[in-house]
Amino acid sequence: MKPLVYKKSRRERGTEPERHKLHVAKGDVVRVISGEHRGKEGKILHVYPKKFRVVVEGVNIVKKHKRATTSQGQSGIIEFPAPIAASNVMLLDPKSGNPTRVRRRHDKEGKLERIAVRSGQPIPRVR
Repeated sequence: MKPLVYKKSRRERGTEPERHKLHVAKGDVVRVISGEHRGKEGKILHVYPKKFRVVVEGVNIVKKHKRATTSQGQSGIIEFPAPIAASNVMLLDPKSGNPTRVRRRHDKEGKLERIAVRSGQPIPRVR
């Protein structure tokens, strides 16, 4: 009888990175460039680098039916923003307010800073 051979998962094979390098961070103002919510702007509330997804304020609002867990607990339908793919958002240029790609370079202190490709202005980190 042949021995059982199990396939390794993607992560074990090394094809999928543990966390993706994202061009956006929490607190950045972005515009959705593709998908159902194209053209909407908002601030990034949460970043999921392992899943390559971001939560943008006011974008992809979904409804969830919640049951009260205790007798005093609140139940009902709650609305909250769900994550979207990070590739569907683009950072806004600090000078013009238009979407721009991001370039990285080291500043005078040796820290990595983000540069807007469109205007060449540095994009400040909001934390």
